[in-house]
Order: sequence, then structure tokens, then C-alpha cells
Amino acid sequence: MLGTGAGPGAPSFFCDCPGCLEARENPRCARTRSGALVSTENCQVLIDTPPDLRVQLLREKISRIDSVFLTHWHYDHFGGIGELEYYVKLRRKKPIDLYLPPSARKEFAEAFPDLQEVFCVIPWTFEQRYRFDGISITPLPAIHGIETAGFLVESTVRKLAYFPDTAGLSEEAARCVKGVDWLVCDATFTGENWFPEAHMSVEEAIELGRKVQARHTVLTHLAIHYSKPVTSRVLEEMAARHAGVILAYDGTVFDLGI
Repeated sequence: MLGTGAGPGAPSFFCDCPGCLEARENPRCARTRSGALVSTENCQVLIDTPPDLRVQLLREKISRIDSVFLTHWHYDHFGGIGELEYYVKLRRKKPIDLYLPPSARKEFAEAFPDLQEVFCVIPWTFEQRYRFDGISITPLPAIHGIETAGFLVESTVRKLAYFPDTAGLSEEAARCVKGVDWLVCDATFTGENWFPEAHMSVEEAIELGRKVQARHTVLTHLAIHYSKPVTSRVLEEMAARHAGVILAYDGTVFDLGI
């Protein structure tokens, strides 16, 4: 887990809510914008390129990227993509495969005309399995207003579903992730959900985990400012009331048994 925060991050430069104060005092509670890395012995695959990408890669001592998957075309999930330009030009010397939503291909070309030689753009296809060094990554439909995927990451022994931005799951997607070892999912709001058509609250994320019978439900994309400002300490207490529910932090690692 490279980042576990929603759009504002934590702490935010403009905010002195209890969650931001906690994050300033305790670096473990700081949250950069949501993104992840799937790492095998011979392959490093980024899921999303948030604006904090450079800081995340330095923090985790990651020096190689082989492929990138984007969940959707919102700034907090693609805004750091330009950080890969000089890695490609100065070290890798060949384009990186960039798997993105088909509807985002035009937006990418218009927003980043200077990156056309940095990436080999490949629109992903829902339910198509992409294989990388002993694991597979399968885009599944998320509910987020624009074309958005979550990703089912599978090894031969374990399964992880990553849905950082979604308002629940369709029956089809829920069927595909049923019984996963980890459901890493959108828990943007504490209390009232301002955007029920695009995000979930902590309570809704926990209920979704029960519905799909996940062994563990991992709360991510946490916006500690929204609806009701909250600290990670309080979120930990909320999670502890439910068996198998985990609070994600930047740097959290899950072992797929690769």
C-alpha cells in the first residue's frame, strides 16, 4: 500500500482537524493519496500514480517499475504519472506499459502530450486477466460515476481485491471477489456519506466485506476530514469491533505467497 488517503491526504496543509493534528504528531498516521504496488521477484506493477508518487517510491525504496495500471481518470489517482518520465528516459530506456480505462485514452493524450514516448498505452478490458511473473491482475467494474476498475490480484495460493474508489459492487464484481483473502476497499467517509453514488463509508465498507465473505476487509482511501473528522486511533477502535477488519496505513504489506 503506497498510499491510503483520499484526495486531501492527511495531514492537509489547510486543516487542523483532530486527524490532521494526529498525523502531524505521529508520522505513521500520515496518509498520502491512494496507490499500491504489486511486487514479485521479477516484476513491479504500480496500481495508480497518485500526486505523492515520488515520495512514496522513495519511502519504500522502490527503484524499478515495469507496468502501470490506472483505476480511473481522477487527479488523485493519476496526478503523479509524470514522475516516471525521467526514470524511463535516464534509466529504463524503453516505454512502460500503461493500462488505463478505455475512456481515459484521449484525456491522457491531451493532458500529457510530452509523455507519449514514455508509455505504451494499453486500454484495459474488464474481466481480462493480465499475467505477470506468477500473478494475474484482472480489472473488474467499480461504481464511481466514471469508467473505473478495481483489480483482482491473484497468485496460485491467495487473492486480493483492490477497490479504492467504489460505491459498493455490482453483482458481477461481487461474485468475482467472493471469498478473497483481502478486500481492500473504499472507506472514504466516517459517518454520513456525502457521495453515496461514488464512495463508501467505513460502515458500508465493513458490510461489503461481509457480503462477499472476504477473510479480511481492509479500509483504505480514508478521508479523515469528510463528514466527521476522525483520528486513526478512533478508526482502529471502530475496526476492532468487527472480526477480520483491518485499517490500512501507508506501507502496509500483504503477502500473496508468490
